[in-house]
Amino acid sequence: MLLLICGYLGAVAGIESQPGRYIVVALFGVGAGLTLDEFALWLNLRDVYWEKEGRRSIDAVIVVALLGLIGVTGFGAWFETADEIADGVFATVAAAGILGVGLSLVAAAKGRFGLAAVGVLVPPAGAYGAVRLAKPNSLWAHHLYDAETLDLARARYSAS
Repeated sequence: MLLLICGYLGAVAGIESQPGRYIVVALFGVGAGLTLDEFALWLNLRDVYWEKEGRRSIDAVIVVALLGLIGVTGFGAWFETADEIADGVFATVAAAGILGVGLSLVAAAKGRFGLAAVGVLVPPAGAYGAVRLAKPNSLWAHHLYDAETLDLARARYSAS
């Protein structure tokens, strides 16, 4: 009855005064909560509050609360949030792509061409090639390794 009376007062009677309007809105919310609490009883026409079917009242409250949240925040907020998430995902994928290409270039400079090729699509493969020891005849070893590291690379690759 509370839901019906407050709905009537809010929609048809048109209470415009600020304290009266807030009171009617609050009482309408209380009536809606009490109504949804008994949703499972209405659906099954028997007392199922503590049974498995009683879960339907909780489900109804969750659905109505989510719909109310969407109504209060407006659909525009959800679209803005979706756009922000899409921009973030795009930036993350772009950064991963740039990182993958960079790691692949390092792997190629180390003479690990197979890992470099795979690393363009799978950045962890490029990372593996980039952190491993360079082949002794690669550009990386020729320009960046000192004599000791170059000897280590020759020993490593002469054994394989």
